[in-house]
Amino acid sequence: AVIRKTFSVPPLGCNCSIIGDPVTKQAIVVDPGGAHEQILREVQKLGLTVTHILHTHAHFDHFLASGEMKKATGATICLHQDDLGLWNNLELQCRMFGVTYSPVPLPDYCLKDEEKLSVGQVSVTALHTPGHTPGSMSFHVPGDNLVLAGDTLFRGSIGRTDLWGGDFDAIERSIRERLYTLEDATIVVTGHGPETQIGLEKETNQFVRV
Repeated sequence: AVIRKTFSVPPLGCNCSIIGDPVTKQAIVVDPGGAHEQILREVQKLGLTVTHILHTHAHFDHFLASGEMKKATGATICLHQDDLGLWNNLELQCRMFGVTYSPVPLPDYCLKDEEKLSVGQVSVTALHTPGHTPGSMSFHVPGDNLVLAGDTLFRGSIGRTDLWGGDFDAIERSIRERLYTLEDATIVVTGHGPETQIGLEKETNQFVRV
């Protein structure tokens, strides 16, 4: 099984995940919101080498530590191109929330829908799931029945669509067509708060029911 460690990071309690291949010890970090020292400590503890830094979307609380993470690891920063506009407005986002701004380099690579990334022997599929933001992505690890859904799907809830570029119809479609079509047993790592499962959300989610 894949190595996985998920923990919340400041400033807004975003869930950051480290996904590693037990054989090659290569890893990806998904959504390094803040606290790069903490993330790097966890990576070290697990004995992993970070090759890619993936972002479910470009809200500041999901990528504040990306620059420091890249400096420390040399990993490739990945984002969907439809969120580049948000990424470029990091300073403005920080100011609106009263959070200290420190510049982050542009993403190195734009991920496309259905693109597969290999982390050692672990395969990760990027799914474009717009709605919370235009370029929101979910990362599916089919071999481990796991999906990192960012702020698209929460336990019993869905991501906000009243922020920059949000679209309720789009998020509903993304959840229905891209996430609810995954196996019911799939564990969902949400952008904030507790994990859930696809089957549970299909039955109980008050916003998007099957």
